Amino acid sequence: MNKKYVIKRKNADAWKMYLIEEEKSRHTVEKYIRDLYKLIDYLPGEKEVTKNLLIQWKGELKKKYAVRSVNSIIVAVNNFLTYMGWYELRIKTCRVQREIYCEEDRELTKEEYFRLLDSAKSDKRLYMMIETICSTGIRVSELQYFTVEAVRKGQVTVVCKNKVRNILLPKKLRRALEKYSVQKGIREGIIFRTRNGKPVDRSNFWVGMKKLCDKAGVNRRKVFPHNLRKLFARTFYNLQKDIAKLADILGHSSIETTRIYIISTGREHRRKIERLGLVV
Repeated sequence: MNKKYVIKRKNADAWKMYLIEEEKSRHTVEKYIRDLYKLIDYLPGEKEVTKNLLIQWKGELKKKYAVRSVNSIIVAVNNFLTYMGWYELRIKTCRVQREIYCEEDRELTKEEYFRLLDSAKSDKRLYMMIETICSTGIRVSELQYFTVEAVRKGQVTVVCKNKVRNILLPKKLRRALEKYSVQKGIREGIIFRTRNGKPVDRSNFWVGMKKLCDKAGVNRRKVFPHNLRKLFARTFYNLQKDIAKLADILGHSSIETTRIYIISTGREHRRKIERLGLVV
C-alpha cells in the first residue's frame, strides 16, 4: 500500500516551534511558514502531497515568481519535508546562471542615498536608521543591538543566525548617535525604539522609507532597507577589494552570497567591456 503524505495544521505548528528552537530569526521563521502555506493552499481537499503534485506546483511558481524567489520557496518547503522525514518528496531547485550585473533600476546609488537622507531630515529617527544601516552594513533586524551603552564603547555586538560579530562604528556615526540619544532623552538601552519602547521592526522602517521616494525623486523599486546594506557592500568592496573581509563584516557564511551584493549595473559592465578596445 502506498504511503499517504497529508499536511495538517498541527504539522505546520510543530515545524514552526522547531524552527524557533533552532534559533532561526523571526523573519526567517515567518517567511518559511508563509512559503509552506503557499503549498498548502495549492493542494486539493485533504491536503495530500505527492511528488508529482510538488513538481506541478513548482511549475506554477515559475509562472508567478522570479527564479530566485521560486528557489527560496522550494528551500523552505524542502526544510519542512526533511523535518517530517518525507525525504523522498523533496524537489530540486531551479538552475540559475550566475548574474554578472544587476538591473540599473534596482540599484541604489550613493547620490540617491544622500537624497533620501536629505528628505528624511524632518524625521530624525528615520534619518539615523538609514544612515546607521548604510554606514555599517547591518541588517534592519540588527538595529536592536545599537544601545546607548554599545555606542559609547564605539562597538556593537550583533547576534544573528547563531553567529556573533562585532560592528565597529565610524567616529562620525558614533557622535551622531550619541547626540540623537541625548535629544530623545534615551539614557540607556535600545536607541531605535517605538513609542511603546519596543525595537523598531522591518515594517516600521519600510513604510518610513517608502514615504521618502517622491520627495527624494528616487525610483520606488530601489527604496527598501536591504538596498542600503548592498550599497555599503559595493562601496566597501570598491575601496578595499577584499571580498573575504566584506563577507565577515556582513555576517555571510558563504562568499558566494557576498558576490551577489557587489555585482555592478549593466551600464558599468558595458563601460568596462568598451574599455577593452577590441572593436575596430
